Amino acid sequence: MPKVRVTRRLHFAAGHRLHNPAFDDERNQAVFGACSNPQGHGHNYEIEVTVEGEVDPETGYVLDVKRLRDLVNDRVVGEMDHANLNVDVAWLQGVNPTAENLAVQIWNRLVGHLDGVRLVSVRLWETPRNLVEYCGE
Repeated sequence: MPKVRVTRRLHFAAGHRLHNPAFDDERNQAVFGACSNPQGHGHNYEIEVTVEGEVDPETGYVLDVKRLRDLVNDRVVGEMDHANLNVDVAWLQGVNPTAENLAVQIWNRLVGHLDGVRLVSVRLWETPRNLVEYCGE
């Protein structure tokens, strides 16, 4: 059977502060700029999760996209939406919530929970112009 990639896009809104506790305030400001504001700031994130697998000859699906949507909502979006990523999300504790780090942590929340397909990538749009992609490497 042919292998096909399927992508589901979801969105969430969240706040965060980019900050390294090993840096003093001056260095945090120099490295992270306005993103290090002690009060934080927010984004309307878009997340794309891509999986790959063989097309099921009975259904024509690689994976029912509703199942993929539900998994991403349950394990990621439901915990991140309208949250302070520095404080409210247990699996992000101690992680500086850059888009890069978020993509890796989202991958870690999903990998191993997708029976019959392979997780290919997590793409996270922090803004309409800023995208990161993690492929588990």
